[in-house]
Amino acid sequence: MSGALMQLLFFFAPLFAIWYFLVLAPQSKQRKKLQELLANLKTGDRVVTNGGIYGTIAGFRNNTVQLQIAPQVKVDIARSSVTGIVSEEADDASKQDSGAKGKK
Repeated sequence: MSGALMQLLFFFAPLFAIWYFLVLAPQSKQRKKLQELLANLKTGDRVVTNGGIYGTIAGFRNNTVQLQIAPQVKVDIARSSVTGIVSEEADDASKQDSGAKGKK
């Protein structure tokens, strides 16, 4: 009986180790990076939400962020829905792509 248990353990231990290094560790790193990003948000940052909305942070209230998505248009979103800060190069490229699509 103990021989079968040891075989089972020797079979599942490497599988668990592989699963940990391929799934759990990268996910934990990504979660920590996102929490750091959310903690360091400031007014004026250009961000993207998990819904794909781009905007500039106009203010904060408790767990919400006021996002300006167009001139005179501000929406309140959950702070946790911010998924990233948009770099100026990426922002410029997206504006050029949308301009090219509109001309066709």
